[in-house]
Amino acid sequence: MPIDDSERPSKSALKRDAQERQDLGEALIDLPDAVLDELPLPEALRDAVHDARRFTNRGAQLRQRQYIGKLMRKINVAPIRAAIDTQHRRQRIEARRFHRIEMWRDRLISEPGIAVSELQVELPHADGERLRILAAEAADELRRGVTPRASRALFAYLRELFSLQ
Repeated sequence: MPIDDSERPSKSALKRDAQERQDLGEALIDLPDAVLDELPLPEALRDAVHDARRFTNRGAQLRQRQYIGKLMRKINVAPIRAAIDTQHRRQRIEARRFHRIEMWRDRLISEPGIAVSELQVELPHADGERLRILAAEAADELRRGVTPRASRALFAYLRELFSLQ
């Protein structure tokens, strides 16, 4: 029974799907080992990804990426796409958390009185005295232009506070 042309995907749609699978396969190369190991990948694909990480020659890397794309066309990519999306979501959340901590550190150094009070409203378990001392030391280091040890200690304390949230 012949297939009606209206049921068949267009050549452009097939090319888009192949390119999407190729890109997804290349994204596997950048995933951390822990995430990669959790994915239900065929052994050949897993080995190809590990090989791609090893290659330093540009031509070899390109051939390996194309091979990974070829392997990707033969498997269900939904679990891989979901795992990569989850990884990217975690990275975005961590980046936002990092920027929030940086913002609080900078506020504590530039306006310690107001910032400590506001931070204690947001994080009642925060030690206000410790925050004031670290902020004053960090501001002093900034004025003197020395190594920002107190600023790093303030950042570490803020990271600890926000992780308890």
